[in-house]
Amino acid sequence: RLCTRRLSRMPVQYIIGEWDFRDLTLKLRPPVFIPRPETEELVELVLTDLQRESRAGVGSAAQESCVEVGCGSGAISLSLLKSLPRLKVFALDQSQDAVELTRENASRLGLQDRLQVSRVDVMKDADRVLSLCSSASALVSNPPYLFSEDLQSLEPEIYRFEDHAALDGGEDGLTVIKQILTLAPLILSNHGRVYLEVDPRHPPLIRQWAEENVEELRFVETRRDTSGRPRFCILQKASHKDHKLDQD
Repeated sequence: RLCTRRLSRMPVQYIIGEWDFRDLTLKLRPPVFIPRPETEELVELVLTDLQRESRAGVGSAAQESCVEVGCGSGAISLSLLKSLPRLKVFALDQSQDAVELTRENASRLGLQDRLQVSRVDVMKDADRVLSLCSSASALVSNPPYLFSEDLQSLEPEIYRFEDHAALDGGEDGLTVIKQILTLAPLILSNHGRVYLEVDPRHPPLIRQWAEENVEELRFVETRRDTSGRPRFCILQKASHKDHKLDQD
């Protein structure tokens, strides 16, 4: 039976039914997006910043929460919760399969008490997103970022079995990313940061779009993955005081 599934090009993670992500073993099942190694690097970026803030004594309720858009199996949220015992995470996904799997993984790992998982589509229900999440110190996402035209060239393991809604970022791969950046200033506390995993072609496009369309966000930097590709974008919410200094 396992051989038959593999011959159908089903990903080995789905066949086994679980997979390791950092120091966690997560349940996996189709069509929920399979976390990739690059996303472990995204988690490290967020952890480094949040741990530095904690050591510096930047401690308030508003700075101990994080929002994840597109939680999938829960890999990012659960990794952060395991490493940061005072953190609370609000995890969002438009897929009921993903919401259920994240909750299941959280329960198996004993992390459910500090995690709120909600089924919500950030593209269609911004008001609900804002009612669920506010004053967060970090907003993290591995969003759908593939250019629509690139879907057809995906490996069969990906194209046939994984949720296309978790992959397809629209014509320029930025459809969901732009919405995340639009909502970010309303979700984050002052100086809170956005951490995105993106296509290597995206960083200059994201920087330009944010500068032209989201006054409250500043582009901080682009970070490369271990293969040397520009893979992660970090942006930060500017406070009202920062805006005044800019204007002066």
